[in-house]
Amino acid sequence: MVFFLVLLICGIALIVIGAVVDGLLYLLSTGVLLLIAAVLYLLVRSISRSRRRPAH
Repeated sequence: MVFFLVLLICGIALIVIGAVVDGLLYLLSTGVLLLIAAVLYLLVRSISRSRRRPAH
């Protein structure tokens, strides 16, 4: 969970810096990609956790 939060915070920070500072569009796009990666990481982790539980 800590890894997800670190990815989320870094992604948001890069998006804000990329949007505010002129000419740093690459930071904005990197932040968006990082947010997408964080959400995908969370989805994969939650799916793999749900499969580990034994069915009753």
